[in-house]
Amino acid sequence: MKIFYGVQGTGNGHVTRARVMAKELYAAGYEVDFQFTGRPVEKYFDMEIFNGYQCKPGLTFNSDKGQVNYLKTALEAQPIRFIRDINTLDLSAYDLVISDFEPVTAWAARKQKKPVLGIGHQYAFNHHIPRAGSGLIVDQIMKHFAPADIGIGLHWHHFGQPILPPIIDTPDFPTAIVGNKIIVYLPFEDTNEVIRLLCPFENFEFHIYSPVVVESKYPHVSCKPLSRDGFQKDLYDCVGIISNAGFELASESLQLGKKILAKPLHAQMEQISNAAALEQLGYGHTMFNMDTTVIENWLHNHHAVRVTYPNIARVIVQWIKNGMQPMDQDFIEQVWDTVEVLQVRH
Repeated sequence: MKIFYGVQGTGNGHVTRARVMAKELYAAGYEVDFQFTGRPVEKYFDMEIFNGYQCKPGLTFNSDKGQVNYLKTALEAQPIRFIRDINTLDLSAYDLVISDFEPVTAWAARKQKKPVLGIGHQYAFNHHIPRAGSGLIVDQIMKHFAPADIGIGLHWHHFGQPILPPIIDTPDFPTAIVGNKIIVYLPFEDTNEVIRLLCPFENFEFHIYSPVVVESKYPHVSCKPLSRDGFQKDLYDCVGIISNAGFELASESLQLGKKILAKPLHAQMEQISNAAALEQLGYGHTMFNMDTTVIENWLHNHHAVRVTYPNIARVIVQWIKNGMQPMDQDFIEQVWDTVEVLQVRH
């Protein structure tokens, strides 16, 4: 089987998920061509697994100082190029088209009357899950941005809906934790402001990963360039993360039993909803502005949650091999029955 796989490149969560899926698809013997849209080609990193991938501008949401900037988004859109990319993407040679909320692939497939399998967190919003910051315009964007004929939605909990757990690597639980080590990933915030807010907490060690590296004059605060391997090594033995409310990083953190402090991107429904879900489930804490009081209270809170998720990428690939029959209630329940929620104290 030959597969075309489109991936939304805005942020790193979709790309991280695609890496896990790529490994399982290759292991199953599938030939896969990947397309990424949503950021300049030079901004991608650690892409070796994707074997000759291609990039297009696509569509993306621009942010400024921690919130979505809809005016900037509209001004920087390239509608003529977007339509041309849809019209020139030939999918005739492919047996299956997959989209992780990637609009060029989804709309090209629709134009060519090829069914699309949507895999990603955004497809969970087709069901009754925690939702906040929504509205008519946002709902229409979510519905039409990257439409799929079959949508496999992913979330941290099933909420009684036909959705699956997150697609993440499933490493062993770390045996040694550095009790004062905190990972910070706030790419949509001003890094200098983040350093200023964290510098008073001298009993903690902060590792900030940022698209733009800023020199820190504080020995307990370091700023590092984006690196998949470096980030994973630091995440593995840290005690907690301070991040925006993206889905994939929180999923990895829950799998590893890290405490979470999430600051959702303003005016971004998905992240605001993720923050609501973390609070509702008791899986993490949230702040809607960079607040030193909230940060201090969280730093001294020793409680975390570990959720043991199965290898969902392998589950989905096996489902594809078995003919992609509708996922009935028994199928969904069997998957979730393997998930265990554990309380952790660091």
